[in-house]
Amino acid sequence: MENDIQKLVGLKAKLAHYEAKLAGKMKRYRGVIHESGLSEMRHNEVMVLRAIVADLKREIGGFSGPLTVLV
Repeated sequence: MENDIQKLVGLKAKLAHYEAKLAGKMKRYRGVIHESGLSEMRHNEVMVLRAIVADLKREIGGFSGPLTVLV
């Protein structure tokens, strides 16, 4: 139980970190400008951050209900 709580706290900290990072990238994100390598790299970075956030949310959602209330 304690180990699960520590894992959940760690996941929520990672989620907050990556959500803040994604929010910062989205401020300047204007989509992909074709024929621009830099634009495509920024797009890929945003897509990777979105995937990380989605995976963390899915993993946090996998914990049982009472456990998430404790944290």
